[in-house]
Amino acid sequence: MRLSISHDTTYRYASQVRTSIQYLRLTPHDSERQRVLSWQLNLPRPVRAQLDPYGNILHVLTMDEPHESIVIGARGLVEIDEQRECEHERQSALPFLRFTRLTEADAALREFAQQHCKQRRDRSALIDLMHALHGHISYLTGSTAVETSAIEAFAGQQGVCQDHAHAFLACARSLGIPARYASGYLYTDSDDHLASHAWAEAWLDGAWYSFDVTNCLAKPERHLKLAVGRDYLDACPVRGMRRGGGTEQMHAHVEVEVEVSPLLQVQQQ
Repeated sequence: MRLSISHDTTYRYASQVRTSIQYLRLTPHDSERQRVLSWQLNLPRPVRAQLDPYGNILHVLTMDEPHESIVIGARGLVEIDEQRECEHERQSALPFLRFTRLTEADAALREFAQQHCKQRRDRSALIDLMHALHGHISYLTGSTAVETSAIEAFAGQQGVCQDHAHAFLACARSLGIPARYASGYLYTDSDDHLASHAWAEAWLDGAWYSFDVTNCLAKPERHLKLAVGRDYLDACPVRGMRRGGGTEQMHAHVEVEVEVSPLLQVQQQ
């Protein structure tokens, strides 16, 4: 499957921002499961790419002059291997055993994980956990914020894909299983969910397996991965800081489409 991505993010401010810095993890990299055919960032100025500690492609956009808006664009084409269920990497999975403020597991989360996995530490156990979390935390847009922790979302029983991922990470890590946050895009023909997406990955038998709690998917056949990290703060596509500006308005527009190959178009004609 070839996925075509168009992602535009616009920030507007009530007054001039004196300086700002944006950390952009908006560029996918090749892996066993995905191959980047083309990709382009449209930024206010040229920025060099670098790798962050988790192997993500990172661009740091610094605006030193006063400005009242920032427009960030990403476009590209990526081929997804729909048959591959896992990914192998050389980097150690041990850093993803560490809890963070957003993924801390309290007694309720630990009990929930133990209840649904018991002594099992395999993929089937985590699939059961995924389904259980899907049933416990109802998907409701606007019910949480970026700073909402797994503990808070689990207790409130409402959240979005970010909260589903954080709760899964908290449970998996409490069982001694390395797990990480993944951000990217999801192709779907439904209008109920945004194309920008987040899910979890767990380290089992020497490979990373995906667990999309929001959609109850354990096979990432429609997922395009941008970045990974211990939680949302490590892997979110855009994260920034600024001086001045007053109230901020952010508007994002994302389109994820399947591109039909030229050969298939000819056959259909």
